[in-house]
Formats: sequence, C-alpha cells, structure tokens
Amino acid sequence: MGALSNLRVLDLTQVLAGPYCTMLLADMGADVVKIERPGGDLIRSNPPFAEDAEEEAYGGYFQSVNRGKRSIELDYGDDEDREDFLSLVEEADIVVENYRAGTMEKYDLGYETLSEHNPDLIYSSIRGFGDPRTGETHRQGQPSFDLIAQALGGVMEITGQAEAPPTKVGPGIGDLFTATLNCIGILAAVNHREQTGEGQYVDTSMYDSMISMTERAIYQHSYTGTAPTRQGNSHPTLFPYDAFETADGHAVIAAFSTNHWTEVCAAMDREDLAEEYPTPASRLENREQLREEIATWTSELSTESVCETLEGRVPVAPVQNTDDIFDDPHVHDRDMIVSVEQPGSDEDVEIAGSPIKMTETPPEPRGRAPLLNEHRDEILAQRRGETEATADDD
Repeated sequence: MGALSNLRVLDLTQVLAGPYCTMLLADMGADVVKIERPGGDLIRSNPPFAEDAEEEAYGGYFQSVNRGKRSIELDYGDDEDREDFLSLVEEADIVVENYRAGTMEKYDLGYETLSEHNPDLIYSSIRGFGDPRTGETHRQGQPSFDLIAQALGGVMEITGQAEAPPTKVGPGIGDLFTATLNCIGILAAVNHREQTGEGQYVDTSMYDSMISMTERAIYQHSYTGTAPTRQGNSHPTLFPYDAFETADGHAVIAAFSTNHWTEVCAAMDREDLAEEYPTPASRLENREQLREEIATWTSELSTESVCETLEGRVPVAPVQNTDDIFDDPHVHDRDMIVSVEQPGSDEDVEIAGSPIKMTETPPEPRGRAPLLNEHRDEILAQRRGETEATADDD
C-alpha cells in the first residue's frame, strides 16, 4: 500500500514533464492509467534500447518515467473511445495532460466538460506557458521543450564558463522541475478536496517554473540593478564554493564559513591565509587570488586525496560520472538504482529510484513501463464492473 493508493490518475501526458509528474504519483502508490493517443507516447521509440532486445517495445527514456503505469490507447475523435474515456473520468480523482493550450478543448474534453462528468475532479496541466484559466499571455499555444524553457527562464544565461556561450543544464530541468512542482500542486489540491469536497484546476508552466528555479538571479537583479551572467562553477556571493582541478579529475569544495575556511587553510598548511582573510567579505573580495592558492594545492593531489584530507572537516566531494555513481555504496544503500524488466530482453535494466523516502509507505517503482495498450481489456473491464456495482447499489 502506497501513500496514494486511494487515488486513480488518468495520465494523458507524453515525453518527459507530464510522465515524470505522474511517475512520482505512481511511485507513491497511485493507480496511474496512461491514456495514449493512436501510436502511443512520442518518446516510446527513443533510444537507448537493450542490446539483446528481440523487439524494441520502448527504450530507456520511456521506461524510466513510465514505470508502474497501465496503458490504454484511445482516440478522442472516435465516438466509442470518447465514451470509454469519459467513463474513466467519472471514476478518476485526477487527470493530467501536457498538450498545448486549447488541444483538449478541440475535442470538447477540456476541464469544464470533464468536471461536468466528475465535479470532484482535479484537472492538472503542464504547459510551456501556462493555461489562460490561470493567467492569459501572448505565448500560450506556442510549443515548448526543456531547451526553450531554460533559455527563456534565464537558466542558460547563468550557466557555463564566463567566456563561453550560454549553456543548458545537463538534465532536463525545464521538464523535471516543472513536473515536480505540478505534483506538489496536485497533492495540495487533493488535500483541499478532502477538506471542502471541491475539485479544481492545477496549472504549472515551464517558463514560470524556470523563473522560480532561478530565484537567485531575480533577487540579485533587483538588489544590484545588474543582470547576473555566467561565472563557471563559482558562487556569486560565497567563497570558496567551486570546483577545483585535481591531478586526476575534479573535486568541489564548499568552505565559505569561517570554520570551514580555517580547516582548508590548515589542510593546505597555509594558516597565514586564514589569518589574512578572516571574514567572508575579505575572502569574496580576493576570490581570484585565493582560488589560485587552492587550485595549486588540489592540482598536485588526486581527487581521492583531496576528499580524504578534507572529508569530515569541510563539505567536499569528487565530481562523479555515472560509473562512479553505480559503484557508490551510498546509492545502493538508499535504493537509488533499481532493476526493472525490459520487454524483449532476457536481462533486466536499471533506472533511477525514488528520492522520496517514507517510513510507513515507502515510494518505489512499481514494475516496468507498460506496452502500448497493454491494459485495455483490464481497465475497461474494471470500469464496467464498477459501473455495474454502482447500479446494483442504486
């Protein structure tokens, strides 16, 4: 039993932002029914694929964010499929979609229509620029992906080396952060419904979410009147807080407090620097000179030596690649890499686990991602059984 095992979610989403949001709900126990339009989620055919797969049911992209869901293929333009969809809506708690604004309305399946069939419904959308119901703008209806959101939201402008061009963050944070905020909004709406009996519309915009994520740049601009820009791995107001090259890689050191700074200086056998630069302000003012001092020290040591010297005294860590992550006992002790079945392959594949830990109802991936339309008979039979049971009660 998961914490959300009482909730049924109709997942109309595709690609990344929407599926990640509903994946979080599924990991926490919700019954997530993935309703796919003819042909299925656009990302089903995206690589990588299992090396020994006899047939490519789907690749790692789809597997990772659609685990633990059930699939049914429906055409909203088909009368019978439309009726099946509306019958599922009547018993659902939540509907989530990430189409462009106005798409569901073309089929007369927007929030207003669905809430007529189910007044308690929580309807949630993830869009590039939000929905007119929560604030109309000239951008609504435009398509958007992670790259667009990172560019507009200021993420790319403050990411990368000072002399390099704007750079996107590696993970698709325009999708993932938006999805996480949307999940929070859904759960808040569920709590509101428990108290009042009212359903509602939940809307999260990728552009809005990136502005929320770059909150530091917003307040810096307001306080200083200057638009922040790229400065590599360093921090605009804290020092040292940076990545340093070692003899065989890189390590990050976050020693901006005076106690931590003193420990770094002692490890370097440079107590004179601790005495000469005793305050955060003095260290920030002389950051370039002091960075060179630390960089000279780390360059002569292996990453492991730097971390062993400072660990327990100063926040420090190696810059890891995924080989390192797979080898890290912490990751396995925390169940952050989990195995799931890969259809068409004799071998299981591994995907990221759930970072949400709970003592009584621990979230976890609840099986592999579904094949397209795999659960159609099961889902519709279940719905008909519920309808017959309701009729008998009446």
